[in-house]
Amino acid sequence: MGNCFGTRISSDSPYRSSAASPSSGDAKSAELRAPRSEGEILQSAKVKSFAFTELRTATRNFRPDSVLGEGGFGSVFKGWIDENTFAPARPGTGVVIAVKKLNQDGFQGHREWLAEVNYLGQLSHPNLVKLVGYCLEDEQRLLVYEFMPRGSLENHLFRRGSHFQPLSWNLRMKVALGAAKGLAFLHSDKAKVIYRDFKTSNVLLDSSYNAKLSDFGLAKDGPTGDKSHVSTRVMGTHGYAAPEYLATGHLTAKSDVYSFGVVLLELLSGRRALDKNRPSGEHNLVEWARPYLTSKRRIFRILDARLGGQYSLAGAQKAAALALQCLSGDPRNRPGMEQVVAALGQLQDAAAKEAPPSAGGGGFVRMRGGKAETAAAAAGGWHRRQHQQYGRRMPALPLRE
Repeated sequence: MGNCFGTRISSDSPYRSSAASPSSGDAKSAELRAPRSEGEILQSAKVKSFAFTELRTATRNFRPDSVLGEGGFGSVFKGWIDENTFAPARPGTGVVIAVKKLNQDGFQGHREWLAEVNYLGQLSHPNLVKLVGYCLEDEQRLLVYEFMPRGSLENHLFRRGSHFQPLSWNLRMKVALGAAKGLAFLHSDKAKVIYRDFKTSNVLLDSSYNAKLSDFGLAKDGPTGDKSHVSTRVMGTHGYAAPEYLATGHLTAKSDVYSFGVVLLELLSGRRALDKNRPSGEHNLVEWARPYLTSKRRIFRILDARLGGQYSLAGAQKAAALALQCLSGDPRNRPGMEQVVAALGQLQDAAAKEAPPSAGGGGFVRMRGGKAETAAAAAGGWHRRQHQQYGRRMPALPLRE
C-alpha cells in the first residue's frame, strides 16, 4: 500500500454511460459511502470469493519466480485461471492474473485490504484496474486483479535496462490522459471518491499503454452535504501529497489534483518526485522545477533529455503550464480533473495533427552564435553540460516503506 506520514511515515463500465441518470449515480455514490460492516462490503462486492487453495494452485504455490512486485503491503504473484470458471489453470493457459498477498500486519493492513474490495468491488471504469476477486481465509488476505503486462509507470520512467525503453512523448501524454480520466471518474458524482495516493507506482499499463489506477487502500469517500473537505490523519507518499493536506489533514479532490501535477512533472522531466542522489537544490522535483515552469523560454530545462525532438515547443509549454496549475499552492486555483482531461485531450489532438518532427526537433527557442536553436537541441545541449558537471547518477530507490 502507500506510505504514510502518520504512524507510518471492464471497459464496458455501467458508470460511464451517457444515458445514466444523475439519480443512478447518486445512488451508487450513496451505496459506497454508507457505513457498512465487513460482511456487507464482501457480500455486495461484484467479484469472486476465492479459496486460498485455489490461489495457491493458480500461482504455483506462490513460487518466487512468479513474483511480479513487492512492497510494504506484501508481494504480487503471477497466476493463471480458467476464463469461464475462474478455476486454477496451467501456466500459459486461460487468463493471466496478478495476486496480491498481503503481509499479516494487523488491523491497518486489513483495513486497506477491505477498502480495496469496497471500492474496486463496486466501481468499474476503463482507467481503473479490474478487481477479479479476493480471498479472506483465516489470517490470509489476498486480492486478485487483471494482469497488466507492461507493469507500472514508475518502472518505465525510472528503471534502466533493455526491458524498459524510454517512453516517447506521445506515450507519456497518452498515459497522463488515461490516468486523468481515472481520477476524473473517481471525483465525479458517480463515485465521489478521493484517491489519496496518486503516484507513478500506482499507475499500471496494459499492453497498449492504457493507464489504469491501482491500489485503493488509502482511498476515502469525498465530503458530503455542505462540507468542503474530509478531515483525516495524513497518509500518502512523500513528494506527492498536497501541502495544505500535510498542514491541516483536510482532504479534498484538489489534493488528488496536486498529486497528478507531480506525476505530470515526472512524465515531463523523467525525474522522481524526490531524489536525494541529485545535486543540492534538486532533491525535490516540484521546488526545483517551479521557476522553469513559469518561464516559457526556460521550459526546455526541465524536459527529459531522452525525449529528443519528439515534442513541439508549444505542446511542451502547454503541458508544463497545466502541471503548474495543478501544483498551485492554493487548491482553489487548481483545475478540476475534468478540466485536466480536456486540456490533455486537446494536447493529444494537436500532436496527432502535427507532421512528424524533423531531426532538428521542435519550435525555436533562442539564438546561439547567430543561429536559431530548437527546443530539443537546446535541451540536449543543456543536459549534456549537466552530465559533464555531475557525472552519471544512479536513480533513487522508490520511496516506500
